[in-house]
Amino acid sequence: MLIQRKIDEFPHEIGLFLGYPPEDVLGFITNKAEKYKCSGIWKVYGDEKKATKTFEMYRKCTDTYFHHYSNGISIERLAVAV
Repeated sequence: MLIQRKIDEFPHEIGLFLGYPPEDVLGFITNKAEKYKCSGIWKVYGDEKKATKTFEMYRKCTDTYFHHYSNGISIERLAVAV
């Protein structure tokens, strides 16, 4: 019960700080996480094509880092300044 209450109170606007498109954050809140066009890292309510490209870019990046980490490259060496 307490866990469900915490989930219900989660500030979905945090997606803006994570770089999610504002229209997707607003769509998520307005539609109560339903009626989305597609999903990946987040649920998409706006530009599906752009989001799909971003999801693919994130997947490739994750795969690359996982491969290097699995081959002994340290987290410190993998970390880069943005």
